[in-house]
Amino acid sequence: MAAATEKIWDLKPHSLGKHLVLREYLKAWLPILGLTQERIIFLDGFAGPGEYKGGEDGSPIIALNAFLEHSAKNKIRAEVKFVFIEDEQDRAEHLDGLVSPFKARLPQGSEVRVVCGAFDETFAPQLESLADADKPFPPCFAMVDPFGVSDTPMHVMERILAHRMSEVYISVMYEQINRFRGSDEFSGPLDLLYGCPDWRTCADLNDGRERRRCLFDLYKRQLRKAGAEQVIHFDLYDGSRHKYSIFHASRHALASDKMKAAIWSIDPGGNFSFRGGQTDGTCQRV
Repeated sequence: MAAATEKIWDLKPHSLGKHLVLREYLKAWLPILGLTQERIIFLDGFAGPGEYKGGEDGSPIIALNAFLEHSAKNKIRAEVKFVFIEDEQDRAEHLDGLVSPFKARLPQGSEVRVVCGAFDETFAPQLESLADADKPFPPCFAMVDPFGVSDTPMHVMERILAHRMSEVYISVMYEQINRFRGSDEFSGPLDLLYGCPDWRTCADLNDGRERRRCLFDLYKRQLRKAGAEQVIHFDLYDGSRHKYSIFHASRHALASDKMKAAIWSIDPGGNFSFRGGQTDGTCQRV
């Protein structure tokens, strides 16, 4: 991950893995909902500047290209709304400059918004502004990729998952959770992250593998309590070092199946590896 003060940073191999899976998943998500719904939302809650130092695309550009270059784009009847939320002003401005050329290429009714603000404070007004007055907000794929463990409380996931066709794609910074689990200043953010204080029981376990399994199982249970019926995860490594994990939560088996297919379709090379979670029927790949 980048330092909090950097505007643009190097793309790390484990982040590349996350983006490869996202790109592959959107190939399925866009036509499935785009052919059946009036309006769909791709929301990036920690959008960043939109590119890396080497010129590689960030997640907002990946999402826009996934739509504009999709073989079924001309058949998608839904209005596709892209909402990119970024808390840092310089990153938001940089992103706004990058996405501006895309706006003229979007079909009528589709749009791009770059919003400068905190994700947990900004997402609800944005989603509600895209809903019809007498309807809940439209189906949303929310990418939640923070730098740490703050600003991603479980009640936010619950709000998104309230719509039966919405999903969340969440990065959980296990390395930070594990390193600072005994720090008083992390207790409050972790209570919000999990939506309960039960993580403390896991954090006290001496065995590292059991501790991680306990923390991840608790997070999955809390996502289900928040409304998800399907929860899977995959781990992102830098060499042999576990960096963080991605959780995908939805209310439909089809969404879960498509995410599993996206995970398994990616074959990163070099010293990068990802590993699928052990629960919910997923397998492990190194």
